[in-house]
Amino acid sequence: MAKVLYISAHPHNETQSFSMAAGKAFIDTYKEVNADDEVVHIDLYKENIPQIDADVFSGWGKLQSGKGFEELSAEEKTKVQRLGELSEQFVEADKYVFVTPLWNFSFPPVMKAYLDSVAVAGKSFKYTEQGPVGLLTDKKALHIQARGGVYSEGPAADLEMGHRYLSVMMNFFGVPSLEGVFIEGHAAMPDKAQEIKENGIARAKDAAHTF
Repeated sequence: MAKVLYISAHPHNETQSFSMAAGKAFIDTYKEVNADDEVVHIDLYKENIPQIDADVFSGWGKLQSGKGFEELSAEEKTKVQRLGELSEQFVEADKYVFVTPLWNFSFPPVMKAYLDSVAVAGKSFKYTEQGPVGLLTDKKALHIQARGGVYSEGPAADLEMGHRYLSVMMNFFGVPSLEGVFIEGHAAMPDKAQEIKENGIARAKDAAHTF
């Protein structure tokens, strides 16, 4: 049995969002095909995802200096403990499914905050004399992303940084590869939007059978 983290970063649901519609089609199909697997949905717009701020740095600093957790302030305890929960959950999972829109060439900022929370030395990677080495070499990852324009080819291809950033982070963590299902062009070609959506949903379902 595998544990799957279904990580969505969109304020809308599948009735309003192309990425969420494809994501729901994927995860529903995945559950049918892999009935014994555990799927955990992390809705980043509803979960508590602390940013790494002054409280976090001061809390980490106290712990590294040898102070006990009980010596942290209330704010430090809350944030440091939550970041620890998120990183533990991440490394204990077997598969990751990221669902995001393409906003301003990247993804919503809450996804960056989440990736920051799980990029922890000793858990998702380690430092060596040869540089950092990823520790999550037995994991799988998939990114489902909706793009209003076309970014898979042409001049706009160099502007897409959401999937590329996720690819860099997965590589940093040691995850062998990041698969992608992209739904694009529906804003640029509104007359074909429904066709594009249906095609993306079909490809998401297909991906669920092999992921």
